[in-house]
Amino acid sequence: MTVISKQNSEHYHWGEGCDGWHLVKSNTLSVIQERVPPGGSEIRHLHQHAEQFFYVLSGTATLEVDGETHHLTAYQGLHVPPNTPHQLSNLGQEDLHFIVTSTPPSHGDRVMIDSPLVEAGTDNTLLKT
Repeated sequence: MTVISKQNSEHYHWGEGCDGWHLVKSNTLSVIQERVPPGGSEIRHLHQHAEQFFYVLSGTATLEVDGETHHLTAYQGLHVPPNTPHQLSNLGQEDLHFIVTSTPPSHGDRVMIDSPLVEAGTDNTLLKT
């Protein structure tokens, strides 16, 4: 077995200036460490099969889940069940670092939906694919 860190994990870029590191990438589990710069956001979406757990390492995540907005700071997390619309944003002044765990893995299981943050005038140009 190998000790896993972001230094030896598969890295990818998404949106404008966002980073992700696949810490665990199997057929049944996905654990990703991500970084979102100030003002960054993913588009509002849901996963038909995957449930997710978002856990903040540093910064503040604004996580809208099914119309309810949560502000998560370091060492706080939130569970998002399958078929639940959600959107993560960094409305703070510093980089947001967090872990997202998905089971089964969420890639290929995303359904895009309208975003209340966009309707409210929040910049949503950083889109996670």
